[in-house]
Amino acid sequence: MAKPLNIGMIGYGFMGRAHSNAYRKVNHFFDLEHEPVLKAVCARDAAKAQAFADKWGYESIETDWRKLIARPDIDAVDICTPNNLHRDIALAAAAAGKMILCEKPLAMNVAEGEEMTAAVEKAGVPNIVWYNYRRVPAVTLAKKLIEEGRLGRIFHYRAVFLQDWTISTDLPQGGTALWRLDAAAAGSGVTGDLLAHCIDTALWLNGSISTVSAMTETFIKERKHTLTGKVEPVKIDDACAFLARFDNGSLATFESTRYARGHKALYTFEINGEKASIQWDLHDLHRLNYFDHGDESKLRGWRSIHVTDHGGGHPYMDKWWVPGLQIGYEHSFVHQVADFLEGVAKGQPVGPTFRDALETQKVCDAVLSSAQSGSWVKV
Repeated sequence: MAKPLNIGMIGYGFMGRAHSNAYRKVNHFFDLEHEPVLKAVCARDAAKAQAFADKWGYESIETDWRKLIARPDIDAVDICTPNNLHRDIALAAAAAGKMILCEKPLAMNVAEGEEMTAAVEKAGVPNIVWYNYRRVPAVTLAKKLIEEGRLGRIFHYRAVFLQDWTISTDLPQGGTALWRLDAAAAGSGVTGDLLAHCIDTALWLNGSISTVSAMTETFIKERKHTLTGKVEPVKIDDACAFLARFDNGSLATFESTRYARGHKALYTFEINGEKASIQWDLHDLHRLNYFDHGDESKLRGWRSIHVTDHGGGHPYMDKWWVPGLQIGYEHSFVHQVADFLEGVAKGQPVGPTFRDALETQKVCDAVLSSAQSGSWVKV
């Protein structure tokens, strides 16, 4: 019988639902030594916290995250709050000896991230950051193909993450629902929210980034603030595009915006190597497109790999349905919980750890610095 591992989650928004769903599902599909127990959820509004607890099956609620961390019946703290609270919660959880699962980006900036990383490493507590796209089976397969040398030397990496939900001038900033538009809560705009995902995936697949050259734009300069009721300057980046050089010599382009009309969550990446290329699209997340120059010339062309097979080395898929039946976005979180719990059982770190996420934070900070200075910036 699996050992209980008591979860205390702080925050209950969209990510709170995604994480709770993963905790509830993981042991139904993965054979693990530990089983998450939804012990407590914490939010400032007791009524909303209780409603969330009732829906998802949490045993209790707290309205003060410090009380949740102090509870001896909490083994792991899941940080699902706005970015400006990550640091304080993580430092307190590490000091209390709790395992930590933290939403992305790791922190508001590199300085906070370094402090958080030092704290979890000093405490020796298992830690992970929710960059879930690593665990989409097609993306994990891309990692395997690269590690097997199938692409050869890498020349190019390009990624985009496009949305369109902030175009309206009537949309306010701040508050529970729109904190991502408030720099005081989010730290940055699309750079920390969307490009951070692209950067984490890129670092994982293609290694470290050495230098960046970026530009950003805030298209709507003022918005009413939900909390103050006043029209205030908008200080987050609505759009960002940057060039990058990787340590392996490859070149990259990254672009993200919330002003691409017609796109709700278009995340794609393509990698071009001397032997082959790969391409992935979140809208078709169960497929990996692959071009192999080594194919016979009359048959050479892009192939679409349906990543659902069991015996063919397709990651995670043997835990789900029969080959040919695909899975979706929510399953990437289940995979992350499964890998984290396996790491806990083996006493081994599972990425992206705080230190891994700190590298992404360094790239984000360099991007914002470059956009401000108009110069190339070293990471």
